[in-house]
Amino acid sequence: MSYRRDIPPTPTTSVRGQEDAVTELLRQARVIAVVGLSSRRFRPSYGVAQYLQAAGYRIVPVNPNETEVLGERAYARLEEIPFPVDIVDIFRRSEFVPEIVASAIRIGARAVWMQEGILHPEAAEIARRAGLRVVMNACILKEHVRRFRLAAD
Repeated sequence: MSYRRDIPPTPTTSVRGQEDAVTELLRQARVIAVVGLSSRRFRPSYGVAQYLQAAGYRIVPVNPNETEVLGERAYARLEEIPFPVDIVDIFRRSEFVPEIVASAIRIGARAVWMQEGILHPEAAEIARRAGLRVVMNACILKEHVRRFRLAAD
């Protein structure tokens, strides 16, 4: 599987059919670990994390190549984060998703969110069987804006 932005959301890969669950997840979450968050302002991960931070979430950068992003300490791996994480937001190619899902399960995250173009049905099923909510091929920023109508600057 690969990272592709041209894959349109479908009922099996997006939030359709789980609108209430996604709204509740976004409402209850406080801490979002952003795997693949870059300090480069032009990267989608930066803009999404910046928006989420402005919306009141604590953002936790997960990237071994960063020390700090958006004023938050960066961690090389999910397992290094010393506090609970609600959502693991994935900005890595689909081939890396199974490893990230396994880490999300190990740390007790409540959900994994695969950004637009990121799909891995097998890893999603493993996460669901472990009790995590799963969103695939959907932008957390767009879904938050749609539900809560905050301006996406």
